[in-house]
Amino acid sequence: MTLNWKLGGFLLGAVFFAAVLLVKPIGVSTQFVILDGILADAVAPDFITQTDEGYSSTNAYMAKSGGKYAKNAANPLNYSFVFVLAMVGGAFLSSLLRGGISKEERSAPAIWRANYGDTPWKRYAVAFLGGFVVLYGARLAGGCTSGHMMSGMMQTSLSGYIFAAGAFLTAVPTAMLMYREG
Repeated sequence: MTLNWKLGGFLLGAVFFAAVLLVKPIGVSTQFVILDGILADAVAPDFITQTDEGYSSTNAYMAKSGGKYAKNAANPLNYSFVFVLAMVGGAFLSSLLRGGISKEERSAPAIWRANYGDTPWKRYAVAFLGGFVVLYGARLAGGCTSGHMMSGMMQTSLSGYIFAAGAFLTAVPTAMLMYREG
C-alpha cells in the first residue's frame, strides 16, 4: 500500500496549513526537551516548581522564556506534546494498515543490508549518532527540520529556504556516499 507522492505532498501541505491556521506552526524538537523535563521531574520532584508567578526549574534551559518549558513539562497534555505522540501513533497505524513490517526489515532495511550486510547493531549506532547530531543542531538553531524547513518555507521565511537548501546540500551527498548500492 504505497501512497502516491503527489497525494502525500498535498496531504502533508494540508495538515501544515490547517495547523498554522488553527493553532500554530508545526515544530517538534522542543518536545524532546519537554520529555526530558518530565523524566527529570519524575526522578527529582523539585526539578520543576510552580509559584504564583508561574513555573520555573532548577535547570536554566527549562526555566528560560519565563518558565515556558517548565510549564509544558509540568502539564504535558498540551497541543505540541500530544501532536508528537499522535505522530508516533499515526506511523504505527500506517504500518499496520500496510500489513506491518517484516522481521527482516525491522532489523535492517534492504538498502542497509545491500550496502553494509546484516548488521543491525551498526545501523542502530549510525542512526543514534545521526539522530544525536540532528537533534543537537536543531536545539542549537532554536528549531528542527519541521519548524525551520516545513513551517518556515510555508510561511515564506528566508531562513526556512536557507535551512532547506543547507539540509539538502548535506543530505543528498551523505546518502549518495552511504548507499552506493541498493
